[in-house]
Amino acid sequence: MGKLSRRDFLKIAAAGAGAMTLSAILDACRQTLPTSLPLADTSTSFPQQPATPSISPGDTLPAATGIIPSPTDTLLPLPDVVVTRMGEPEALVRQAIAALGGMEKFVSNGANVIVKPNICVAYHTYEYAATTNPWVVGTLVKMCYEAGAASVRVMDSPFGGTQQKAYEISGIKEQVEAAGGEMAKMLPYKYVSTQNPTAVAMKTTAVYEDILNVDVLINVPIAKQHGSSRLTLGMKNLMGVIQNRSALHGYLGQGIADLNALIKPQLTVVDAVRILTAHGPTGGNLADVKKLDTVIASRDVVAADSYASSLFGMKPEDLDYIVIGTSMGLGRSDLQNLNIQVIQLDV
Repeated sequence: MGKLSRRDFLKIAAAGAGAMTLSAILDACRQTLPTSLPLADTSTSFPQQPATPSISPGDTLPAATGIIPSPTDTLLPLPDVVVTRMGEPEALVRQAIAALGGMEKFVSNGANVIVKPNICVAYHTYEYAATTNPWVVGTLVKMCYEAGAASVRVMDSPFGGTQQKAYEISGIKEQVEAAGGEMAKMLPYKYVSTQNPTAVAMKTTAVYEDILNVDVLINVPIAKQHGSSRLTLGMKNLMGVIQNRSALHGYLGQGIADLNALIKPQLTVVDAVRILTAHGPTGGNLADVKKLDTVIASRDVVAADSYASSLFGMKPEDLDYIVIGTSMGLGRSDLQNLNIQVIQLDV
């Protein structure tokens, strides 16, 4: 069933068109509205979501459910975190962003956008879960243009191999260019020394100039194990926009938090289509890869990472940068109090 806008609904209702009632419209929509906010199951088999609850006046249903609210409904706040499961990458991304209010909430007409995935090596294809899923990245590029973006550039600075080779081997270049985006090289002379006034440890760092000047930054990490920070997720993925990453390793948790006080993406989309459970961040053994077919999206990078930690059987407090980032007021990690919408597509 196609989407029906609120305005069209009112017009149809006012004209008395057809015999379709609101009940029939609701019956035609199959999306399940979760009634609980579970942490992620660390297995590849996810429990079925509860059946769609009965709808009464005053109830509000997220846009991603496909259920059309009645004219008397009062809109509730959008979710803090959206988790989509059990679908193809494009469907997972589209449902997650729709539940956050649509890409138009983040990308205005004529905006210049940078998408920052994790493309850390030039010697593994996406199946090894060392780099962000190319179809997740490509879908975001398409959605930005659909929202009216003037340009969409995708970039990262790998530490294993050249940028060009990493872009190609990861499969990201192919999907980005197919979507009309640009794979942009990060050039050494474009890093600029930048003051970080709220930082505790990283008071000054050289940041890639384009990141500082872009209208919209979308952060697209892959969820994976990391030998130093335990996990690399959204907050740590931003290390790819600074020149001297090794300097942070002396104070990694605080350094990552300081970096996130300076660089603030408008949207974080965690790719958990495949996750790397060991020997990160570079991987290299398919036995370490777990296919979860999951995407996590949020305006709040701390909240996104907090939920993503549960994919590995961890809690937010197990990761120093989340604890420090929360204490610095960069976002929320209290999962029990967050509005988390879980959508299972394969129902």
